Amino acid sequence: MIQLGQEVKDIVSGFIGIAVGRHEYLQGCTRITVQPPVGKDKKLPESATFDEPQIEVIGKKKIVLAHGRKDTGGPMPYLPKSRYEDKR
Repeated sequence: MIQLGQEVKDIVSGFIGIAVGRHEYLQGCTRITVQPPVGKDKKLPESATFDEPQIEVIGKKKIVLAHGRKDTGGPMPYLPKSRYEDKR
């Protein structure tokens, strides 16, 4: 199984990058989104998504996931006002 953060290669197209997304469907198909590195023009290329069986791991895990950290930099969950309001 491909782990997010691993360097991978699509064996059909030769597309190389970091596995940044995993999509599992009801029919049993699993697809992996791969983000290539920044190009020489300093622009971030578009990611691409491939079926998991045609992806091979070519490098060690390069990205450490933020799971378990308190502040991941993402959006905060919605809390109704009554839950966080000061009740003095």
